[in-house]
Amino acid sequence: MKLSVIIPCYNEIAHIAALVDAVEELAMPKEIIVVDDGSTDGTTEIVEEFGRSKRIIAHLSKTNFGKGAAIRTGLEYVTGDIVVIQDADLEYDPRQIPMLIAPIADGSADVVYGSRFRGSIQGMRPANRIANYLLAWMANILYRAHITDEATCYKAFRTDILKSLNLKCVRFEFCPEVTAKVRKRGINIFEVPIDYVGRTTLKGKKIKLTDAFEAVWTLIKYRFTN
Repeated sequence: MKLSVIIPCYNEIAHIAALVDAVEELAMPKEIIVVDDGSTDGTTEIVEEFGRSKRIIAHLSKTNFGKGAAIRTGLEYVTGDIVVIQDADLEYDPRQIPMLIAPIADGSADVVYGSRFRGSIQGMRPANRIANYLLAWMANILYRAHITDEATCYKAFRTDILKSLNLKCVRFEFCPEVTAKVRKRGINIFEVPIDYVGRTTLKGKKIKLTDAFEAVWTLIKYRFTN
């Protein structure tokens, strides 16, 4: 099976080259799709050069729209059987991707989330931890998701499922939107344990408290709408 890795990135000049190298090292048929979301720190030039050298499929946006919009753009380029979302900041180690997609590859799952709370966590602030517990709890109450980590970056999907969801996300509400829409179709979410090393706002972490409120609202909204 062919893997498609979508990498939304914004101002990740310190990590993007190392990340692409790490994904390229995965010993499986794959394509790497990097969507630069209007970076201003030199990331765009690196992504552009990788695209010219055919190391990746590159999409360059002049405007910073948000992670969700970047993922939706990347999905337009996907030709693989399985899609994985990979953040560009190396909080998640790409060497975990084979384990993440294994349940889909062997036919035992259609959607897989990498759970930080079933694996190991370093550097997650207490406020972020509480927000993650809350979002998982809400997903379980509203959608009977039976998951421990709703907001994890590491999500893998059969491509046909992800493309059929009619995503509308713009920023970080990608996670609650796909969780809601997958579960409303009766698709079970399989979890595998992963390791996570968080970073601080000073080191470039972009998610904010307002994004947690948006995630809560998104879970509620899609419970009653399409």
